[in-house]
Amino acid sequence: MHKQKSTTKKILKLIKPYMHFVMLSFVFALISAILTLYAPILIGDGVDLILAEGKVDFAGIFHILKSLAVILVITSIAQWLMNLCNNTITYRVVKDVRKRAFSNLQKLPLKYIDSHQYGDTISRVITDVDQFSDGLLMGFSQLFTGLVTIVGTLVFMLSIDVKISLVVICITPVSLFVASFIAKKTYMMFQKQSEVRAQMTSLVDEMVGNQKIVQAFGYQKKALERFDGINKELQKCSLKAIFFSSITNPSTRFVNGLVYTGVGIVGAISAMQGAISVGQLSCFLSYANQYTKPFNEISGVVTELQNAFACAKRVFDFIEEDPETEDAYDAVSLQHVDGSLELSHVSFSYDPNVKLLQDLNLQVRPGQKTAIVGPTGCGKTTLINLLMRFYDVDAGKIVLSGQDIMHIAKDSLRSNYGMVLQETWLKSCTIAENIAYGKPDATREEIERAAKAAHAHEFIVRMKDGYDTVITEEGGNLSQGQKQLLCIARVMLNLPPMLILDEATSSIDTRTEIKIQEAFRHMMEGRTSFIVAHRLSTIKEADMILVMKDGNMIEQGNHEELLKKNGFYAKLYKSQFA
Repeated sequence: MHKQKSTTKKILKLIKPYMHFVMLSFVFALISAILTLYAPILIGDGVDLILAEGKVDFAGIFHILKSLAVILVITSIAQWLMNLCNNTITYRVVKDVRKRAFSNLQKLPLKYIDSHQYGDTISRVITDVDQFSDGLLMGFSQLFTGLVTIVGTLVFMLSIDVKISLVVICITPVSLFVASFIAKKTYMMFQKQSEVRAQMTSLVDEMVGNQKIVQAFGYQKKALERFDGINKELQKCSLKAIFFSSITNPSTRFVNGLVYTGVGIVGAISAMQGAISVGQLSCFLSYANQYTKPFNEISGVVTELQNAFACAKRVFDFIEEDPETEDAYDAVSLQHVDGSLELSHVSFSYDPNVKLLQDLNLQVRPGQKTAIVGPTGCGKTTLINLLMRFYDVDAGKIVLSGQDIMHIAKDSLRSNYGMVLQETWLKSCTIAENIAYGKPDATREEIERAAKAAHAHEFIVRMKDGYDTVITEEGGNLSQGQKQLLCIARVMLNLPPMLILDEATSSIDTRTEIKIQEAFRHMMEGRTSFIVAHRLSTIKEADMILVMKDGNMIEQGNHEELLKKNGFYAKLYKSQFA
């Protein structure tokens, strides 16, 4: 219950900037409810005008009909304006929530992305926000009108007859108790439903994104079993949530029946005793219906709101995730980077219980080509992550151009590195826009020059629209090698003073690789470069080769020196060229 109150406060805080729309909505709801409640009085007066044979007051009835027509028109306009305000509030609040969620996504540390399923994150930003939107809209649309109708009906009934009104007031707490009991039950169930739905989104995202691998390894049956398991769990959660939410309406309708019966019996006795007229009795029976109707609507709204609140909590949890560590107060922007780098007693591990990099020391001269080799999982890519400050060191320090990188602004640090990774990433837009990702103001001439340097120009011009060819998400209409060439062209276009090539030619054929290596040689001239590679033929010309194993640097030297040592590097090299 405490969590629900906390979520409610956060929602109210989001609504606060739009309080003028909330007040307008309330005013229109008030107008609509009062006019709707005034209609039964006119109808009751009309009934009193046609009670006796030959004593029908047609002039009075015509006047009442005109009044009812005016009420109907004004009520319709008020309801339309109220819905307009409610839609405005809801969709502006939802826009703000989505903006905050996506903004926080850009600030989250890499360890959050690495430790959470992509599908769960997508579900929070898209599906959960949609569910929250639907509940909020229904809440505004029916909650105001319902509350005003309940209060207004009581006031109108009390003005006609206090005794009959007391019957309604005495039975009301039963309806409130039923709605409150069911609301508490459904909140937890809808929260569980949202969590399981996120698991399903994650699985579908995983299967769609890797369908080739799924089919290649015959994983379809296992994938179906996993999906069925999650689907059954979702079915179980949904059935429980829907069951409890569905008994709300029948329960409140039962209470409504009690109210109507009580009013009918007490009102009939009063009419026979002459305390009220027949018209006033019909008016009371209309009020009994109108009074109980909002309880049905609000009970339905409560169900939707429980789902909305459960989804909102997941979204707020995501928005409130701790962002990436802010730059230090004395962080500087690098002006002149000479490319010198020093690692001093650096230690790091993703899991405190599993040691990875331990007491790492390294000195890199300006313009030096440094290769990093070693078996899978030895810490090569981790070292790159530390250089870029995707992760921060647990101990020790990294100094770039005389500055501790913990005191360099992250944007400034990263803008001085050019990266080509083994995992390619392209966005859904034209080839030219993808190449110019790091330099949006680049001219077409510059883009083509970079593509030629990366040996991508030939396959680009063969495509239907050349550089204006729109590629699908993740470059689905390109081969893996072509995608890698575009990523290389992206770096060629915006050459920074330092380069990181992490298996940069892993998906390229040997003939093209030779050409790319030549391009890399020109690109690396005068630039400090880090090359991560499994194919040792690509790093022979490196000024220094760091050999890593189990998070430790076990050998260091150039290619010839390491072969003479006949150590771990020599064994790796001979295993590839034996």
